[in-house]
Amino acid sequence: MLERKHETLEQDPFAAGDADRFTARQGEVLAEALHLLVQGGERALTTAGLARAANCSKESLYKWFGDRDSLLAAVVAYQASKVRIEDAAPAGSRDEFRARLVTFAEDLLTVLAGDTSLALNRLAISHASREGAPLGRLLLERGRKRISARAKALLEAGRRQRYLAFDDTEEAWQTLYGLIVGDLHGRLLLGDRPREDEADFHMRSVAAIDRFYRLHEAVIQSGVPSGSKEPPSAR
Repeated sequence: MLERKHETLEQDPFAAGDADRFTARQGEVLAEALHLLVQGGERALTTAGLARAANCSKESLYKWFGDRDSLLAAVVAYQASKVRIEDAAPAGSRDEFRARLVTFAEDLLTVLAGDTSLALNRLAISHASREGAPLGRLLLERGRKRISARAKALLEAGRRQRYLAFDDTEEAWQTLYGLIVGDLHGRLLLGDRPREDEADFHMRSVAAIDRFYRLHEAVIQSGVPSGSKEPPSAR
């Protein structure tokens, strides 16, 4: 394993959640780490095994990722980075912003339903009761919570631009997540397969965003959005 004695080297360089900082080479190594983790569990993710699988030196692994927990954190952050979320920069139009939400929804479904994410979640669940098993915590902190934070920032950007209308960001996010995912992820974790009408993630995403907009679209009347209180920053 990546050992604690190497903690003097750069630790968890992606602690801020900036997955864009992964270089192409680091991404290749993390993809191999994911493969080892999914195939053999945490015990299979050894320094020697990863260096051999990724055709790199142990020194490079220590330099890039530090100790074992930092490597696991980077692996989870790399997997979460596959869910593309546009930054909070203003969208050029209402249609452009809506398209950002559809892209997010489709990526979220694709990642959650993928074999790698399902295997990671099953592994974390199976180890949840074991002392010193960090994978579940990392999946929450470096995966779900970071996706959630970025998604909420996107929703807030839509409210500032008066494309969306809602009072509570957390409530709006929970509604959006429920409309996108529903019970699909839980069923897949238990070994179910998507029904035929669920398998087209793009159409499912479009439908989910349509339903979300029925609840939270800011209606324009004479150039002034109505239907909700203005966000606090706009008062």
